[in-house]
This record gives sequence, C-alpha cells and structure tokens, in this order.
Amino acid sequence: MRNSATTTAAAVADEAVTPADLDRLLGELQAARREVGRVVLGQEDVVDQLLIALICGGHVLLEGAPGLGKTLLVRTLATTAGLDFARIQFTPDLMPADVTGSLALIADEKGTMRPVFQPGPIFTQLLLADEINRATPKTQSALLEAMQERTITAGGRTTDLPKPFFVLATQNPIEMEGTYELPEAQIDRFLIKIAVSFPSEAVLDAILDLTTGVEQPTPAKVLSAADIIRLQEIVRSVPIASHVRRAIARFAITSQPDSKETLPEVRKYLRFGISPRGAQSLVLAAKGHALLAGRYNVSFADVRAVLRPALRHRFQLNFEGEADRVDGEAMIERVFDHVARDAG
Repeated sequence: MRNSATTTAAAVADEAVTPADLDRLLGELQAARREVGRVVLGQEDVVDQLLIALICGGHVLLEGAPGLGKTLLVRTLATTAGLDFARIQFTPDLMPADVTGSLALIADEKGTMRPVFQPGPIFTQLLLADEINRATPKTQSALLEAMQERTITAGGRTTDLPKPFFVLATQNPIEMEGTYELPEAQIDRFLIKIAVSFPSEAVLDAILDLTTGVEQPTPAKVLSAADIIRLQEIVRSVPIASHVRRAIARFAITSQPDSKETLPEVRKYLRFGISPRGAQSLVLAAKGHALLAGRYNVSFADVRAVLRPALRHRFQLNFEGEADRVDGEAMIERVFDHVARDAG
C-alpha cells in the first residue's frame, strides 16, 4: 500500500510535485499496469519490468521465441502509455538511413531543388526494433547514438528525438541462421533484458479463449508522454540507503574475476563481470521497482527483484563456464546474496 501523500512528497518529490500530483501519477501507473495485463495475459513480471524501464527512461531488449506476444505487448504498452509508436522490421538488407532518415532533394516554392532531411521511423516516442539481431552491425550501430544521446546525426546536423524516447528491441534466441550477434557496446545500452517464457497450460487456455472470439480486448490510454517524463524525474529522487548503495558497489567489484574479493566460482567461470554502468542500471531499476510497488525507498528486496533483468546481459561466461553449462544468472545472484549478507 502507498504511504501518506505527505511522506511521499517529502521523500521523493521536488517542490514542483505536489502530494496530490504524485498520488495521481502513481495511481495512473497502477492503472496502466492493470490495463496492459488485461490484454496480455500471464506476463505480469514482464509487464512490471517494461513499466520499470519506461519510468526509468531506459531501453529494453526482449528475448523470446516467435508467437509469444512480444509485438502485442509493445503495441499495448504504447497505447496505454499514450506514446507515438513505430515499428522497424530489421532485415539483413536494412540500411542505417532506413532507420535514421536521409537527405532528399525537395523543390521549394520557386522550383529550386534543396536538400531537406527526411526523418526516419526512429523519430517516434516508442520504437519497436523487431528482430534487431537480423540487421548488419552497421545498421545496428545506427541505434547507438539514438539510445544513448537521444539524438540523430544525419546530413551534417544533429536533431533531437521526441521525448520520451523508448527503444524496445526483440530478438529470437532459437533461430541463429542469418543473424548477427549484438555488439557489447549496444547490449550495454539496454537498461534491462527480459526473457519472455512460454505460458502455462492454464494461461494458454485463457489466451486462446480471449483471442479467438469475436471481440478482441482493446487497451485504453491511461498515461501521457508528460506523465511519463514526470515519473522519470521522480524515480531518480527515490532515496537509497548508503549501505545498500555501497553493497551494490562491492557486488560489482566482487563480480570481477580478477578481483581480490571475488568468489572462487566467479574467478573460475566468468570472463568479465558487472561494469559501473551495470551497477548504475541496477540502482535505477531498483528505484523504479520500489516506486512501482508504491514504496519510496530502495531495499535489498528491490535490488534482488531486478537483479536478473538488469544484469543478465552485462556479464559473460568464459569457455569453461560454457562447457560446464554454468547458470550464470544464478551465480550472479549468489554473489549478490553473499555481499548483501555481509552488508547486513
């Protein structure tokens, strides 16, 4: 349950946010959560992680087999959040200009041909980069500036992207033929990586009943772009205790295989551990998790709740780890639990 509005304002909001405004925003966030869950069944954790990324201003990499409803999920989120939506189907022949836009010669009123920048589909608020690993590395890199700087440089000029700007990329983990591995520099730009699992029998039965009838559920708009921008500002104001923050710093250091403080299994099986940017993402995602839960401070439980989605793409097993089929995510959790116990 949410705390009192007075406590809320004192804890996380600046002077521009009134207690009533904050209560309204958090109420709308919960309404958006319910609205998406009404259309996309059995993916409560996935919906929560998407909303956390949205209010944290981060991008998401969705990984799952075809037919699990990833595109439906993104479209539903865009409608509920009140965001402009565009989709790019990444293919091997897709060029960077197909993403960012390009210069074209356009005749003015006098008939003189002048170069004019024609914006590409990336000029939107929520971009679905479908099957991103099917495009060449050159085209994938066209997203790097946009994801990090929220700008596009083309035709010798830099143009700001709309606000908020949210990239949700999908990739198929099964079919590897005709795909290109995402470079580490790009993977690191995603705040979280979500693994979309196959639904249970009961959930699948409910999906079949919901989607094969005459009437299809239609999501309602609950939030707006202005609401999301405000929530992104509020998330960063959520306090985190110094001992929790210090534990995250120690955890990142302990995850390095060459650290003196590391555990034997880390030294044996990890090629590289959590970077400073990974630790930043973990803190920010934990703040988002706390706010989504209606709490106004970050606990170890919040950090652990987002540990896997925030970090599963930020470390790499070495050859021995791959050969021994080590569960890297479980190992990272054990490292965090070890550090958290010491932090008390």
